[in-house]
Amino acid sequence: MNGRLPTIVVIDDERTVQATLSAVLQRNKFAVEIAPNAAQGRRKVLELKPDLVLLDLGLPDADGLEVLKDIKAEQPGLPVIILTAHDSLANAIDAIKLGAFHFLSKPYAVEELVSLCRRALEQQALVAHTVVLEKEKAQLQIRLNAAEEQLAPVTISKQMRDLEQLIARVAPSDANVLLTGESGVGKEVIARRIHEQSTRAGATMVKLNCGAFPANMIEGELFGYAKGAFTGAVAAFPGMVAEADGGTLFLDEVTEMPIELQTRFLRVLQDREYRPLGTTKNLPVNFRLIAACNRPPAVAVQEGRLRQDLYFRLKTFEMEVPPLRERREDIAKLTDTFLRRFAQQLGKTAPKLEPEVLELLRAYPWPGNVRELQNAIEHSLVLCDEPVLRARHLPREIQTPDLAPSPTIRKGTSGSFVDAERETLIEALRKADGNKAKAARLLGIHRATIYAKIRQFGLSV
Repeated sequence: MNGRLPTIVVIDDERTVQATLSAVLQRNKFAVEIAPNAAQGRRKVLELKPDLVLLDLGLPDADGLEVLKDIKAEQPGLPVIILTAHDSLANAIDAIKLGAFHFLSKPYAVEELVSLCRRALEQQALVAHTVVLEKEKAQLQIRLNAAEEQLAPVTISKQMRDLEQLIARVAPSDANVLLTGESGVGKEVIARRIHEQSTRAGATMVKLNCGAFPANMIEGELFGYAKGAFTGAVAAFPGMVAEADGGTLFLDEVTEMPIELQTRFLRVLQDREYRPLGTTKNLPVNFRLIAACNRPPAVAVQEGRLRQDLYFRLKTFEMEVPPLRERREDIAKLTDTFLRRFAQQLGKTAPKLEPEVLELLRAYPWPGNVRELQNAIEHSLVLCDEPVLRARHLPREIQTPDLAPSPTIRKGTSGSFVDAERETLIEALRKADGNKAKAARLLGIHRATIYAKIRQFGLSV
């Protein structure tokens, strides 16, 4: 109401009623406008946009129900209280069907009327607030969609172009997809890309990070539970599987799912039905599954962290998202994307890059991959108050490569770290066509280190 008195239009042809209502309502802090007939009532409602209408059904120039119908047609959210001497159930039912807030028969207690007016206005305020929240929600969804568009994978490098082509082939099907790759490479971005290009794009993609919950909570989060199913279950919860029905379920860090729960989830994939905790009835469900892990799944199977039968079910299509150090061609485009996004969030103009900045970004090994690059750009932009972003704005470890941590070397299928290190080195040299300096850059280590490793493993290059 913004501090003003709520306005009530009274449409009634009886002078005594007009005088009484005007006095009572004004005494209770309402602004009152009187209309002695339907024509004036319609005009006042149209011009004043009141907060509430008190309407008598027995008007001299029109049927009150017709007036009610006209008011609700013009202003559907405007509450109307019917006041009439025509005490009949039929009138009450008709008025409520047409959208009246309430129905009072004359004579009525003044206190009852005032209380009813306050209730009507409180409900109207609640409805108005809900409308505002819905608009804010819609605007937030627009911003979220825009952010998701900005998070579309950058495909300058050949590895990412090949991956994008595979996504285009696989997405329209309902085949399960297993995404592998180091932490921070953008597996969730790829999962969303698959979802958006699928036949389920109009439905929701629901994400569950299996590593983010204690083992005893994941089952309830996944399958839902009934009220009282366990201590602390004070209300029923549908679960992520139910929320993903008709859409896509994205299970991140799937190798962190407890092994006993993997058996039950495999059954859900096979039978397409599940049972919430604390219930006795299986429920049908239909979702497309995308899973992700940042450790080699074959190693997770050997270590007993991933059931082999579930692994085979997940990997209808297995896609590896390459680390950022292996697709340095994407760094410039990613940097530009993050610059524009964070500049908008900070209310700044996106600065230009000093040439040295891009050189440092391309040289850095990025052990944290795209997520680390994103954080580095946000860090730099917060510190930069100039039209040009300079090397000194970058995080210290990027300014000084010697401080950079080496990227995590992934275990091979043998499970031996030494074997995995040797395999990784051989693979890097193969990709670099034997060029040791290039192989060192791919691995994010110094040339001296790669020479030492070549000697250590007895490799001939």
